Amino acid sequence: MNINKVVLPVAGLGTRTLPATKALAKEMLTLVDRPIIQYAVEEALSAGIREIIFVTAQAKKIIRDHFEPNTMLEQELARRGKQDLLELVKNIPPPGTVCRYATQPVPLGLGHAVLCARRLVGDEPFAVILPDDLIHHPTDTCLQQMMEMYQEKNASVVAVENVAREQVSRYGIVETGNDVDGVKKMKSIVEKPAPHEAPSTLAVVGRYIFTPGIWPLLETTRRGAGSEIQLTDAIAALLGKEDVYLCEFQGTRYDCGSILGLMRANVEYALRHDVIGAEFEAYLADLVKNNGV
Repeated sequence: MNINKVVLPVAGLGTRTLPATKALAKEMLTLVDRPIIQYAVEEALSAGIREIIFVTAQAKKIIRDHFEPNTMLEQELARRGKQDLLELVKNIPPPGTVCRYATQPVPLGLGHAVLCARRLVGDEPFAVILPDDLIHHPTDTCLQQMMEMYQEKNASVVAVENVAREQVSRYGIVETGNDVDGVKKMKSIVEKPAPHEAPSTLAVVGRYIFTPGIWPLLETTRRGAGSEIQLTDAIAALLGKEDVYLCEFQGTRYDCGSILGLMRANVEYALRHDVIGAEFEAYLADLVKNNGV
């Protein structure tokens, strides 16, 4: 069965990027020439998904505004003859994309945020993208790589990457089972373990594909770490009922939920930018030279 819908949980408080996110949704922080969340939507579109479900908070109306038409802006750009800019804003999102919205009334964790989308997803497989985790690959996005695995295995897929052992307490960490045709199955998962207790250094990052079997488990998951309903706990329960495969994706991940990660992403995406890349690279070279670095 094809994946037609993606859930984007965007109701978080953005505490790691304060004070910038005191009034501005963290997902709307700019990465070169567009907000972080637009990259997540573009990744979903690259994988053939056309229905985007945002799980947001009432205070984050700005996200909805970004993906809805701005008639006044479009009329003014047309009046000024700025056709290139007009086409740019009219294609956010591209024609044929359906944007839907669910509200997470209180911040009860990622598992609860995903559950808030159940009515809009229905009983079909779906993807989840956490916009904070930006993953770059020059040709195949992380979700495209996961979709290939899903089509082959017809089972839930979770994206993972190796992290330093001293960092495992920031992530959900998996224990792997036997490889099946070169693909690892998840054997167990634990949320934010102490370094000496972690079963591996293989960390879950912000990309998931789930079968509908996750829904009843999310509904019955009790509050766990941080007194929140953890998606990790629901995945652990899913392991007792279905196979879950691990996608060790190709690409570079940027933690845009942190100030340092966002700055790194801005520099590297600016260097790759078609319009400003060469000029920005020359600027950085002069900056380094003039500061004796």
